[in-house]
Amino acid sequence: LGAQSFDNTLLNILGRTHKNRAIFEAIDLALAAGIKNISIDLMYEIPHQSLSRFKNTLLTLKNLPISHLSLYNLQIEENTPFFRKKKVLTPHLPTEEEGLQMLNMACTILEEMGLKRYEISAFAKKGKESRHNLGYWTGRPFLGLGPSAFSFYEGKRFRNVANLTAYKKALKVGKAPIDFDEKLPYPNNVHEQIAIGLRVFDGICLKTFEKEVASLPKLLKETLQALETEGLIHNTSQKISLSEKGRLFYDTVAESIVL
Repeated sequence: LGAQSFDNTLLNILGRTHKNRAIFEAIDLALAAGIKNISIDLMYEIPHQSLSRFKNTLLTLKNLPISHLSLYNLQIEENTPFFRKKKVLTPHLPTEEEGLQMLNMACTILEEMGLKRYEISAFAKKGKESRHNLGYWTGRPFLGLGPSAFSFYEGKRFRNVANLTAYKKALKVGKAPIDFDEKLPYPNNVHEQIAIGLRVFDGICLKTFEKEVASLPKLLKETLQALETEGLIHNTSQKISLSEKGRLFYDTVAESIVL
């Protein structure tokens, strides 16, 4: 469920049409329908969001029967309503320091609730880690259905056309509704899979990974060594994983690995 926040003022700023009461009702309906495994999304670094406001949202979770939570900081992307209001909104965004405090606060409170952080943006109770999300980060094939959906199969990613009319028209004439596809060559594909796989805190078993790709490229080995020297990853004979510092600078780690 896409909650985003339990603060009605912030929900309005985000352009959401629901109020916090609707979130609670949705969870109650899911439980009444027999759904016990409930996940919600929350956001931080929202314009006008203070530490105390975010803390109130986190504390509200203590009374909710959820088993998984995805936590995202607001990203202002081009060609979005937020981007068009960027000049107005930017002065009201939390500072980088406040954003870090929000993340640390969330990790502490969620861990106390039994929601362990197992991936850069995800927390779960034991045994409730998202198989769906983990599939993306571990390179498992998946099929996306509908306009604009992505798929990944046999090392190739492809995307359906975003326009619904064009999507239906293609299907009616027996044509694949795909408007983009790519298959990364070696060693680019290996670099990307390592970068993505590091999102998962359990890390990557290098021996298993090397069996699948024959060997790690020399440049990748050198990059991993440099990241270890900088204290951003742990690199043992068994596996590589993000360090505590690396979890704070995952984007930097990924950018240095991807070719």
